[in-house]
Amino acid sequence: MGGGLAFLGEQGQAGGLLSVPEAREPSRPSRIKLGCQSGSSDSRLRFFKRHGVDHICGRPGAPANGRIWTAEELGSFRGRIESYGLSLEMIEPPFLASTHVDKTERAAIVLGQSPERDRDIGDIQTLIRNCARVGIPAIKYNLSLLGVLRTNPAAGRGGVRLSSWRLSDTDEMSKRPTRAGRVTAELFWERITYFLERVIPVAEEHRVRMACHPHDPGVPAGFQGVDTVLGTVEGLKKLISIRESPYHGLNFCQGTVSEMLEDPATELGEVIRYFGGRGKIFNVHFRNIRGRRDDFSETFPDEGDVDMAKALAAYREVGYQHMIMPDHVPRHDEDPEGLQAFAFCYGYIRALLQATESG
Repeated sequence: MGGGLAFLGEQGQAGGLLSVPEAREPSRPSRIKLGCQSGSSDSRLRFFKRHGVDHICGRPGAPANGRIWTAEELGSFRGRIESYGLSLEMIEPPFLASTHVDKTERAAIVLGQSPERDRDIGDIQTLIRNCARVGIPAIKYNLSLLGVLRTNPAAGRGGVRLSSWRLSDTDEMSKRPTRAGRVTAELFWERITYFLERVIPVAEEHRVRMACHPHDPGVPAGFQGVDTVLGTVEGLKKLISIRESPYHGLNFCQGTVSEMLEDPATELGEVIRYFGGRGKIFNVHFRNIRGRRDDFSETFPDEGDVDMAKALAAYREVGYQHMIMPDHVPRHDEDPEGLQAFAFCYGYIRALLQATESG
């Protein structure tokens, strides 16, 4: 990759906090589901089933109308998933992905471009209604301008490459502006609020959970001209306080949240309890890192700084009921699709779930 950055996904800062709901008494026992989101091809669905993954976040093929899926398309997709003995728990839309703004055409919502953003918000509203019609209970999405930023990978065990981030290696790239221009925290929050005020009431009406992914990784204000407001815990707290609803919450990427912290090993548990205790975690990306904010590598789950058994205990403590899944995995030339790494993660997570299942 040289000394530059790979544009993969998202990140942030935040202003002052608004009021947020109090922690609620968890429902028990916690019935956490092993899930995945790494594809929906027939071969991948068979791979999930072979490895004990019965619940997925999926994405249908391109919408026939070029914009958003009809209820018929979603129903057909759900039926195909279920034909493999799997349950479709969540989908991701054909836009609002963890993509750098210079790598995607459909970014009007995060760019604040009208009337295009109103058309795109209308498509998300339609998607919510169509999901409700066919029994898909949740949607995950991103509100990102910078995508997933990474520097050169680190070496891991057995010759794998560990996706890594070193802020100290990014001086030149940090100054390169995007087509978004200067996006201050105030401006970014205005755009996020505009979206949530129009989408969350529809989600609440149709009882479809909307799960927002944090910015990955958190970067200093003004990085490439952007204040990435969802790259801190305080920013995520502010996010959930906007348009309070039981259908507005987080795709809680444990790896990304760990990347926000100075000491993930000691701080992560309380972050899980804060958001989980308020019923704001709708999906968990259960991955580990070695390091801290501004300097980390993504590891296999058994070798990072976070005690994953303790993290799982925190999700159980707050009564978390949805999917828990790997997302990023170490890569090797002999495992180009990451299937070996995913299989390892499935076995690791399944064993933790079985060892700690209550009730």
